[in-house]
Amino acid sequence: MRTLLIIFISLQSIFLFGQKNAQQLCTNPKFEKTIERYISHSVEVIGVDELYQKKEDYILLDAREINEYEISHIPGSIYFGFDQPDLSSLDQLDKDQPIVMYCSIGYRSEKMAELLEEKGFTNVKNLYGSIFEWGNKSYPLEDINGDSTSKIHTYNRSWSKWVENTSLEKVY
Repeated sequence: MRTLLIIFISLQSIFLFGQKNAQQLCTNPKFEKTIERYISHSVEVIGVDELYQKKEDYILLDAREINEYEISHIPGSIYFGFDQPDLSSLDQLDKDQPIVMYCSIGYRSEKMAELLEEKGFTNVKNLYGSIFEWGNKSYPLEDINGDSTSKIHTYNRSWSKWVENTSLEKVY
């Protein structure tokens, strides 16, 4: 009986440890803890590495404000907004096509992804860690002119601490 209990506890520890590693989607565990305080996982998340590898499979919608989008955004993304979302950008989208919504860390994009689901979109994901994690992984950014940029809008000075890639110029 004792042997069975030890085996059970060992297997449970392996399972739980493996699950945590599988779910770790940020380079910085403290940033991940912060994200977890803000998002509710009401929408399926996708990690930046997975998105980078399959970017052409998704329509990308940026849920930040226009001044943030103009500084830099993920190449190929469409401005959507948050305070006054551009609902007209949805008119040309098929409700079943894969969409990834992103913002700075994932809070605003989760709220806008919920809005899309309310409007009948069936395949919407939220980018976990959003543009901050994208930048931390040194994935490309472009400005409003479509030119490559090393600038990233960090929302404000306080949030800028989560952009740890020193090759990026923080703007707020």
